[in-house]
Amino acid sequence: MLTVLLFLPALGAAFVALLPRAREHDARWLALAVRGATLVLAAVVFVAHESGEPGYQFVDRFEWIRAAGAGFSVQYALGVDGLSAPMVLLNGLLSVVAVLVSFRITDRPRAYFAWLLLLETAVMGVFLSLDLLQFFVFWELELLPMYLLISGWGTGRREYSATKFVLYTLAGSAFMLVGFLVLGLAAGSFDIEVLAREPVADAAIPLSLVFWAVMAAFLVKLPVVPLHTWLPDAHTDAPTAVSVILAGVLLKMGGYGILRIALPLLPGQAQEFSTALAAIAGLTVLYGAVITLQQQDLKRLVAYSSVSHMGYVLLGVSALGTTALAGAALQMFTHGLITGLLFVTVGLIYDRTHTREIAELRGLMHRLPLIGAVMVVAGLASLGLPGLAGFVAEFTTFVGAIQQQPAATIAGVGGIVLAAGYILWTVERVFTGPPDERWSGLTDATAWWERAAMGSLVLLIVAVGIFPRPLTDVIRHGVEPIAAVMGAA
Repeated sequence: MLTVLLFLPALGAAFVALLPRAREHDARWLALAVRGATLVLAAVVFVAHESGEPGYQFVDRFEWIRAAGAGFSVQYALGVDGLSAPMVLLNGLLSVVAVLVSFRITDRPRAYFAWLLLLETAVMGVFLSLDLLQFFVFWELELLPMYLLISGWGTGRREYSATKFVLYTLAGSAFMLVGFLVLGLAAGSFDIEVLAREPVADAAIPLSLVFWAVMAAFLVKLPVVPLHTWLPDAHTDAPTAVSVILAGVLLKMGGYGILRIALPLLPGQAQEFSTALAAIAGLTVLYGAVITLQQQDLKRLVAYSSVSHMGYVLLGVSALGTTALAGAALQMFTHGLITGLLFVTVGLIYDRTHTREIAELRGLMHRLPLIGAVMVVAGLASLGLPGLAGFVAEFTTFVGAIQQQPAATIAGVGGIVLAAGYILWTVERVFTGPPDERWSGLTDATAWWERAAMGSLVLLIVAVGIFPRPLTDVIRHGVEPIAAVMGAA
């Protein structure tokens, strides 16, 4: 089943690309059908996954490359557990949302939707892979569709932003590959499950260097300060759908990699450098929030807020306990929903006003009441209002981290205060005040695909905020083995 889930979007991409020019307008419907089917499969995997059962489930595995002389092999290995199942579901959901907000695309729709579908396969491969080298292949595969989507359908300095994104990711990936090779050759296996069960004790280079080599790629992707500068540029110039995927799913690849690979495979080094990780987390939360307060472009504001909020993931990681790790994983899921919704609403505003400059937007609630109300909900969730998804994740992270990393946790609470400032200030500047005649001709979100994209995310944000247990139970069972490894190190 996981193989079908993984490659169905890629197969759909091939069919979309082969559509005759006369039927090019059907690309969006075919992409929606394929991504809808993928979402159904992802939901089945999430629901059918037995959270109380140890180990990976629905495993597909066979030997892919055998290097008999070197004493190791590379496997095609897929599986899910309580950590990956929510990420698979999130990827499936936001992929559907990305297609919905792209329904007005008229510029080369076949190529656009084909690359969008291939991107889903690449990201899904990262969340499903149980072999280090296979993980690396899918990690790198994501670069091609992202580069082409930003440079081909973006705005502004799109080629510059796309190239910057690729260069930052490649630089981090080069270090990660070295780390993977050192670990795999030292253990005689690239199997993540094997390496987590019997962590490498000695390697060709010091394991502390291996840890930071592996972490380099994950910290760039998360991203953390000072490795974050590619993100605002990429968001500013990317199409709305790509921003939804970038903020909602791609950033989570960094946090997922830390939880899946860096901690269980190098537990001693993770403990040794936990204080350094907490310091980076606190800096990222506060610096990201302060810079967010200075933004005048709506997209850059949401992008910098993502930098700040991803610091909470690293904060939970640095505490190394079950509750804190669960908070980090939960933050990845809830932030994907919230920031995805923020970028949807920003995109809808830009489609109508053709500007993202906050100073030019005033009194939009009079003209766009539905979009405005949805953005207020997303903003309140982002600042951690109780009853919405953001509060559940942040509170869990703080409870789990306060004893192990008190200073960084206090910095995280300060980030919440600053988040309230920039969210409420943005809502006040953009939506309140007297109606502006300049925007008298604007129409609210009336198309079904716009309402479906916003409504689905609002529903989940409220549902997780009110009753998070179905999600938190799955995640807790997924991170308990990681916390156990950390305790035994």
